[in-house]
Amino acid sequence: MADVSTDLVWTRAAPEDAQGPGPWIEIAFGPGELVYLRETGDPGTVVTTTVPKWEAFAKGVAAGEFDHFAEPPVEPFPETGLRHNRKPA
Repeated sequence: MADVSTDLVWTRAAPEDAQGPGPWIEIAFGPGELVYLRETGDPGTVVTTTVPKWEAFAKGVAAGEFDHFAEPPVEPFPETGLRHNRKPA
């Protein structure tokens, strides 16, 4: 992983009335149109993307393109027994 600047200003994605340490996702915008993402429970692991990709993702979230990921699981994965909401092939 590339070095992450210590000058980044992290913004926590949490409800205004949220109490406690999370876990929450944090985002920082850095030089070179880079966007950094991390989880409060593991701040040493940072994922990097670009501003255009981040903006496309954010627009997709606002448009509901990822809502199916938030639906409750409906059937188990045969190989693990874990539950999922994917449609059978």
